[in-house]
Amino acid sequence: MYFRRLNLKLTTIKMAVLQKIRQRSLLLILVIGFSLLAFIVQDLYNNGNFGANSKYIGTVNGKDISFEDFRIKVSNVEKSGQGTTATQAANRVWDQEVSIALLTAEFDKLGIRVGKKHIYEVLKSDQNIGQNQLFLNAAGKFDEKKFEEYFKANPEQAQMIKDREKDSELNAKFQIYNSLVKAATYTTEAEGKYKYESETNKASFDYVSVLFSTVKDSEVKISDDEITAFMKENEKKYKAEESRELEYVTIEDKASVEDEAEVKTNITSLLSGRVVYNNAASKNDTLAGFKATANTIEFVNENSDVPYDSTYVAKKDLPAESAEQLFNLAYGDVYGPYLKGNYYCISKSLGRKAGANAKASHVLISWEGTQVPNKKEKRTKEQAKAKADLILAQAQANPSSFMMLALMNSDDSSSQQGGDLGYFGPGQMVKPFNDFVFSNPIGKIGMVETAFGYHIINITDKQDAVRLATIAQKIEPSESTVNATFNKAVKFEIDANEKDFEKVAKEAKLKINPSVKVKVMDEGFGSIANQRQIVHWAFEKDTKVGDVKRFEVTNVGNIIVKLKKVNEAGLTPLDEARIAIEPILKNKKKAAKIKAKMTGTSLEAIAKANGSTVQKALDLTMANPTLQGVGAEPKVVGVAFGIGVNKISTPIEGVSGIYVVKTSAVLKAPVLKNHTDFVAKLKSQTSSYSNRVIPALKVDAKIEDNRPQFNY
Repeated sequence: MYFRRLNLKLTTIKMAVLQKIRQRSLLLILVIGFSLLAFIVQDLYNNGNFGANSKYIGTVNGKDISFEDFRIKVSNVEKSGQGTTATQAANRVWDQEVSIALLTAEFDKLGIRVGKKHIYEVLKSDQNIGQNQLFLNAAGKFDEKKFEEYFKANPEQAQMIKDREKDSELNAKFQIYNSLVKAATYTTEAEGKYKYESETNKASFDYVSVLFSTVKDSEVKISDDEITAFMKENEKKYKAEESRELEYVTIEDKASVEDEAEVKTNITSLLSGRVVYNNAASKNDTLAGFKATANTIEFVNENSDVPYDSTYVAKKDLPAESAEQLFNLAYGDVYGPYLKGNYYCISKSLGRKAGANAKASHVLISWEGTQVPNKKEKRTKEQAKAKADLILAQAQANPSSFMMLALMNSDDSSSQQGGDLGYFGPGQMVKPFNDFVFSNPIGKIGMVETAFGYHIINITDKQDAVRLATIAQKIEPSESTVNATFNKAVKFEIDANEKDFEKVAKEAKLKINPSVKVKVMDEGFGSIANQRQIVHWAFEKDTKVGDVKRFEVTNVGNIIVKLKKVNEAGLTPLDEARIAIEPILKNKKKAAKIKAKMTGTSLEAIAKANGSTVQKALDLTMANPTLQGVGAEPKVVGVAFGIGVNKISTPIEGVSGIYVVKTSAVLKAPVLKNHTDFVAKLKSQTSSYSNRVIPALKVDAKIEDNRPQFNY
């Protein structure tokens, strides 16, 4: 009776609740709908698909880069580049788009234009177009009319060729621009003369030096303001992108000692027979173990994490710690368990094979038409045969000369190793080569012909090898170990968000890894590759300094990361800049202290006042201004050339200290009619100057990168 009343009461309550829901149904629908709309709007905003800048992935000097075009290009790079990650593809396309924008602006400034002829020349240079049979005339030449007619007849491919023509137009303009840049970088006769004189004019002088190292660092202090001021004076050099500094601990997903012991016990139990209950026969059956099994291969495939491998293995390729025992096993004998990487193994010998692997050297003599890229000389097949016969005779007459014969004559890249090809197994070389090596003894020298040319072969060694049936079981963390690791990681994350990161790590006996600095488009995280998720988190608006987050990383485990520092775009962070700038500024202050004491009417007096000695420098040139025991001091040597003989200089601030010099002699170089050789030297140095154009344009460009807003 009591339970009936209770049920009735519960039913009444239920009905009342339902009635309330019905009465508020419109309100509930509106609330749920509004919440969903807010969620969608927030997602669109966060992904960069909503708002004023949603169409543009970035801008270069005010020129917008379309997100949609960028996305398609990134997708194409990902598809075409094997193993290319999304971030790598995005970085590659971004660099390309920035370069195109910068160069296009330069083309417009210079008024560079290209016509149809220029574009077709670029298109023809592409073998897929220039050598395509569809576009060739009867004489085998590219025919513009056939090319145009083809795309008129195939309008579905017209867009593709329009894109190619657009790229070709850009390429043609760049070729003109590049030619202009190269033409502008010329070397004058005067520059050649200066180089000649800087290498040949010689100065000898006496000098007194007081090195910066003689003043203690503790005597000169450098403030943060001084470092900042120095960076502002050299703003381009110390310009820095926005970055984040992270510190982290790693809790690896690795097997425990108990897990390892369990795998070892499991694999050991396979050695001997075991008793299992046969349900069908209602009795116990005794199954043979690995030692006694009649079907070894089937037994391996049923019990191993790694399938049976019939390959014969040389002793050098066996696990080092177990190689001796495994290589010398008698047929049918079993060895193990033993460790091989992350596996416990047991192995049974299935026999040994003499000469299973061979080592050989060769001299390759190819001829025109063979698939060999590095021919030492052009020759016909008949000429190649004659040369190969001669080398074969020389090698057979004097086997010790084989290395030199290969080095001097072989068309193969192995010539640099004296023709040595190392060890190889049956089937790894082309058939005639393979058959000769594996059917002849060590020391045999002979010749075979293949599609590559004539090979003069010297068989230098052979190895016996063993075939092993190996059961390998991987040492992996058990479910309980994985759970314990997960719980430890989660607890650390919670504790580190509430307490001091370093203290929590110490209590958990975990090592904090050295801080890692990441930029907004970095993909790697320290030594751990492809961790955009961590970099993304570090740059999210809601992530604040001191925040801690746990990440699960495949093949690593749990990484718990703390945002340690935020570096905004601008000047290099002080703690990083100090390492490079502080010594420069300290030397400036040391220079002022030293200069105050570098007074006197003679070098001897100056040396005495500074506890130094007068030293000599003989026959120094501007091309090599090195003072013995100090290093390069171009300013000091330059003053020695310029002040005149027997005159004393004022104190000179050099690289390593303060110097006063007195020139004793200047030997001028003989006058040359021309300086052609020196001009040529300088020209070779300027040949790569055109490659500096884009980096130089980037330095002064205003570039806005919105990729992070689009989750790249």
